[in-house]
Amino acid sequence: MAGADGTGPRARRNADLPIRVVTAFVMLVVAGTALWLGGMAWTVFVLIIGIGVWIEWNALVLLFRSPGRARTAWQAAGAVYCGIASAILIQIRQEPAGAAIVLLILGAVIGTDIGAYFAGRTIGGPKIAPRISPSKTWAGLGGGVVGASLLIWVVLGNAERFLSAIPTAQLTAVDIARDPLQIFCMGAAVAVVAQAGDFFESWMKRAAGVKDSGKLLPGHGGLFDRVDGLLAVLVVFGTLFVIVRLSTLS
Repeated sequence: MAGADGTGPRARRNADLPIRVVTAFVMLVVAGTALWLGGMAWTVFVLIIGIGVWIEWNALVLLFRSPGRARTAWQAAGAVYCGIASAILIQIRQEPAGAAIVLLILGAVIGTDIGAYFAGRTIGGPKIAPRISPSKTWAGLGGGVVGASLLIWVVLGNAERFLSAIPTAQLTAVDIARDPLQIFCMGAAVAVVAQAGDFFESWMKRAAGVKDSGKLLPGHGGLFDRVDGLLAVLVVFGTLFVIVRLSTLS
């Protein structure tokens, strides 16, 4: 309930909205510029984000693991987790249609977040794992599937328009299914993995007793808060891709 001075939870969220919008715009411009430039600019950008996420990961681990082998193992796991995701993003951008594929992945994850947010707020209903993340509902997951599918469809349908300014992007090389059923299946797979990554980070924060992984991004928390789902998607599907590629070569 809002107080007499209008400082209730909803009022505070609305008060944070301008800074959230500004921060999101800055992040979009920086990331978009690095993606457009590619090469060393993209590599440096991804490495900075990856190292920043690992630092926040370590900060959480220090809060819920005592000194010893368990803490060291968690810290090493974080380095591997962030390292794999960063390496995949860097490698993807170096492909002939790399920028298009990066946009496809980012679009699917962003679509998951948007769809889950609005469906969860509008429909509500049973929680998926209230002890880990009280705000996540099954309706939100369904909305995430729809959102991811729609964003995948939009990116595939407009890729040439989005990337016409990137001379190295050979969009005809993007070998991805385009029929509705396959797009929906892709959206569902991305949404489930992204939500799992979100739950994993939520569990780490709950174990550490903190609300956000950091305070680097005003109104948004830390870097880990913003890329938790993306990390999971990159690691899971990147690893599967490598396994399939190796199996075809053997």
